[in-house]
Amino acid sequence: MIPLIIIRPQPGTDDSVAAAQALGMEALGFPLFSIEALPWDAPPPENYDALLVGSANVFRHGGVDLARFRGKPVYAVGDSTAAAAKAAGFAIAEQGSGGLQEVLKAIAPAHRRLLRLAAQARVPLNLPEGMMMDERILYASKPLPMQQELRLKLGQSALVLLHSAEAARHFLSLANAARIDRSRIALAAIAPRVADAAGSGWARVGVAKNPDDAALLALAQQMCQIA
Repeated sequence: MIPLIIIRPQPGTDDSVAAAQALGMEALGFPLFSIEALPWDAPPPENYDALLVGSANVFRHGGVDLARFRGKPVYAVGDSTAAAAKAAGFAIAEQGSGGLQEVLKAIAPAHRRLLRLAAQARVPLNLPEGMMMDERILYASKPLPMQQELRLKLGQSALVLLHSAEAARHFLSLANAARIDRSRIALAAIAPRVADAAGSGWARVGVAKNPDDAALLALAQQMCQIA
């Protein structure tokens, strides 16, 4: 079984490592991003019916202004985001499992005015007819250099987990700079656009059946069995 390498920011790295190890994989964490809170201009909460949130980082880094929206229901992209929202005192209107574009399909008729709280790097969305949405940027992912230990690990066969297109592009750039032999490295991507961002030349590239952590880890478990 080849090792699984997880490069997402903390605390996501530790969460994914623990989940992968529980499934019997040799999982190693090497965060290649750090999360930085950004100042944001909080609009009047009464202008919106609900919040649209694509990451638990919103609730970790939203600051004191986020508490002003605690009475607004949250449409969350997945399990970890919903859990972070609940821990911060927010009620969940809907918990998706297929990306924010799919979550938009579940918006209640009474929640047509949305405030999207997001990262600096985010996926564009197509709004259904009759819906309005404003955006506020609460945090950014700061790319980090490749650790020497990770460079050594990538000298052998390994599987790298990719949670975002931003991570895929950064990992590709670091691998090229370090002259990593991509033919020895497999990738497990959370969505097709993430796989596309990683470029070509890898040993294998797999895409999760659903864009969520559970499906991504299930894919990784299968791919790790292939030497």
